[in-house]
Amino acid sequence: MHTEIRQRFNAAFTQEKYEAFLHTVNTDYGEPCTFRMAETPIFVPKKLKNKLLQGVEDICKVIAAPDFMGRSESALPEHLRVPGEDAHTQFLQLDFGICRDEHGELSPQLIEMQGFPSLYFFQHLLAKSYRKHFDIPTEFHHLFGGIDEAGYIELLREVIVGDSKPENTILLEVEPEKQNTRIDFWGSRKYLGIKVLCLSKLKREGRDLYYLDDNGRRVGVERIYNRIIFDELERRADLPREWDMTTEVNAEWVGHPNWFFRISKHSLPFIQSEFVPKTLFVNELKSIPDDLENWVLKPLFSFSGQGVKINITREDVESVDDPSNFILQRKVEYIPAVQTLDPAEPSKCEIRMMLLWNKGLACATAGEQPCAHEQR
Repeated sequence: MHTEIRQRFNAAFTQEKYEAFLHTVNTDYGEPCTFRMAETPIFVPKKLKNKLLQGVEDICKVIAAPDFMGRSESALPEHLRVPGEDAHTQFLQLDFGICRDEHGELSPQLIEMQGFPSLYFFQHLLAKSYRKHFDIPTEFHHLFGGIDEAGYIELLREVIVGDSKPENTILLEVEPEKQNTRIDFWGSRKYLGIKVLCLSKLKREGRDLYYLDDNGRRVGVERIYNRIIFDELERRADLPREWDMTTEVNAEWVGHPNWFFRISKHSLPFIQSEFVPKTLFVNELKSIPDDLENWVLKPLFSFSGQGVKINITREDVESVDDPSNFILQRKVEYIPAVQTLDPAEPSKCEIRMMLLWNKGLACATAGEQPCAHEQR
């Protein structure tokens, strides 16, 4: 997107550099990445960066507002409500598709949002690896607010481990060794020294949780860095477990599960911003839009995009089983904004803004939030 830097990067690109980049990514955390990595980072011009930050600001104002808890209450399935909820989310992921506005300028448009931890460690590895093997100008960065690498890792440590010891903090998943994003788990382990644990290996005695280490020693759990998505867990009736995650225990959530539901597609209709496509709850429609070709029908909660309908009809909208759990979202058109080595095939992209909000801290403005970006 930044024309000068893009041309310089493309001119200097070689397959050998890319292979060396892949080797670094695939060895630094002890296991190869399971998904394809782009040959290039995105070079975001300052004007687009400021729009992204303004979009983040607009969204954060809604999430941090005193009435948000009440407005998002209906997003929580009663049978999945977890006790001990925090006053605010600690993690926020905002995915923006890169489009053009009515003036022909680059414009980020929010596609998805999650109050859930994402690839905080993998994204850092990815950015460092690009910089190691390619000529990335020093004025381009993946961390915001003036934070450096040491400060970023320390911030993650404060949020995830806090005042506990690393051994008393677990990253909780369902069969983490089989998850496609597991490289990020190993990064968490490398930098923070925390235990990566399957729910089936977590033990419970009364209100206390513990696990057995490699020597069979009982280790108490004080903090749970949660990476379990309930959509997946509910499909795993075969998974043995001593704790159902909805029973109160003597452990503190790092990324409380309720925020996965509160901050989701359910939040989109509340946000009024030029960087958020208009979104409507299906059950609140006074009439079905005449231009349905410009709308997408989405379930509020689904795994990996399941149930999304792009080319919709009136019958699709009218036949929704549970209208309160569906939205209509205005379509956006991604543009091929990233020039590849083949001039005839530029690439479309999304940019993920990743935020942290530590407990006890006031909500900062978007420009002060530590963020990283992700290319898809």
